[in-house]
Amino acid sequence: MLRTPAHDTRLRILEWLRDPAAHFPPSHGTDLLADGVPADAVAAVLGVPGPVARTHLTLLTALGLLRVRRIDGRDHYRRDEVRIAEVARIFEKGW
Repeated sequence: MLRTPAHDTRLRILEWLRDPAAHFPPSHGTDLLADGVPADAVAAVLGVPGPVARTHLTLLTALGLLRVRRIDGRDHYRRDEVRIAEVARIFEKGW
C-alpha cells in the first residue's frame, strides 16, 4: 500500500462522492448516490482528462475504498463506507 489515498486529488474525490448530488450534475437515468458517479463526470469536475481521473478512481477501487458498477457501458463509482470505516479504524489504532 505504498501508493495511498493521501494524494489531495484522491481525498477530494472521496469527499465529493460522500455527497455526489452536491458536486456532480445529474446522470442520465441513474441515481448518483445508489448507482455512483460516472468517471467522465469526475474528470470534468477535476478538470483533467478522463484517463487521469480513471487512474485515481482505479487506485481508490483497488484499495477497496470505492465500488465500481458498469451501467450502459460506463463505469460508475461510489464510496464503500464499510471499507472506509475499517481503514479509518486501522489508522486510529496507530498502524
